Amino acid sequence: MAGRKGKTQTVRDMVLSLGLIMIAGLVMYMFVPHDDTPPETKAVDYRVELLTARRAASYPVAAPEGLPATWKATSVRFRGDRFDAWHLGFHTPDGEYVQIEQSTEKRSTFVEKATQSARRTDRTEQLAGRTWVRYADGRYNALVQEGADGSTTVVAGTASWAGLTQMAQALKTA
Repeated sequence: MAGRKGKTQTVRDMVLSLGLIMIAGLVMYMFVPHDDTPPETKAVDYRVELLTARRAASYPVAAPEGLPATWKATSVRFRGDRFDAWHLGFHTPDGEYVQIEQSTEKRSTFVEKATQSARRTDRTEQLAGRTWVRYADGRYNALVQEGADGSTTVVAGTASWAGLTQMAQALKTA
């Protein structure tokens, strides 16, 4: 009988311990804050980098003018040592992403990278007197403009065609 009593107490103690652990876990879960709202996107000021790129690049560097304040610049960089590569990324009002990429890198290589391997379509757009070629993919779409000065401009992202078009129309060079 002594052996049975020990096994029963061991199982009972294990069940009680498990119950206490579950209650403690539930209490901790209740006190941990649960905020499911996405964090606010922090905007970056790209004016200094834009001025630097415009002075250093071998082509006219493009940046948007006149976009609503709800478009937030989130990333910027200029790499003079890497084909005068200019990048400017934006968070759109509807939560999508649009980037402007410019470079003097070999066009096919640059477009492949900047469009994230999107495929060229037969559609073109005439925006602000410039011809843009559409590139499409299931996840990433792009508008590509081939510059006469050996540079290529790509407006790409997860935004709709309307969002990409709005960005392309807003681009100005100085």
